[in-house]
Amino acid sequence: MQTRQPPPKPPSRHSYRYYDLVMAAFVAVYLCSNLIGPAKAAQVTLPLFGPVTFGAGVLFFPISYIFGDILTEVYGYARARRVIWAGFAAMAFASLMASVIVHLPPAPEWQNQAAYEIAFGSTWRIVVASLIAFFCGEFVNSFILAKMKILTRGRWLWTRTIGSTIVGEGVDSALFYPLAFYNSGLIPNEILWQVMLSQFVVKVMVEVVFTPLTYKIVAALKRAENEDYYDLQTDFTPFSLKT
Repeated sequence: MQTRQPPPKPPSRHSYRYYDLVMAAFVAVYLCSNLIGPAKAAQVTLPLFGPVTFGAGVLFFPISYIFGDILTEVYGYARARRVIWAGFAAMAFASLMASVIVHLPPAPEWQNQAAYEIAFGSTWRIVVASLIAFFCGEFVNSFILAKMKILTRGRWLWTRTIGSTIVGEGVDSALFYPLAFYNSGLIPNEILWQVMLSQFVVKVMVEVVFTPLTYKIVAALKRAENEDYYDLQTDFTPFSLKT
């Protein structure tokens, strides 16, 4: 009598301890870069350069690229893609709710409407420009890093983190500033490229300064997760949530 074989077990999926935490940190930093920083113009005095004025959000935004580098390096492009979509959805929702709350009629005794509008009343042109730039820049950053990891066979991490950031931040800046400010009256067209270039340089420098910390976090996560993903057979379309 022929015995019946049990059905084959489905392939096991790697369970990660810190992936969800890194995702939450990425989304939190991205939201901060868009909701906290843009409302304030800051100025510092640098040796040789003198006073330098910049949007405070520039301090937050490069950190999201650092998290993007860590995600792609450790977990691979597909899992980084899910995180990018989570950040995109969170920012779209936050922007929508901020607009709704700003436009709600204030109570007669509440005297802070003007300040609230300054802090959270970004125009939809800036919001849409930010979302488009983030989407394109982050996916380019992740794609470049994944491909460079294969080309370098996992060596020279700094070339991947800095190289991918230069390209990703370049795409982000080249899209955001013209889309958000060209012919807007907020930034004169004749100095728009200077603002774009200075912000780009600052963002890349933040990545360079944080490189030693990035090395430590990547090494710790690879040990803790027992993972060092190579995107050898990855479908690099951004329009998917599959891992």
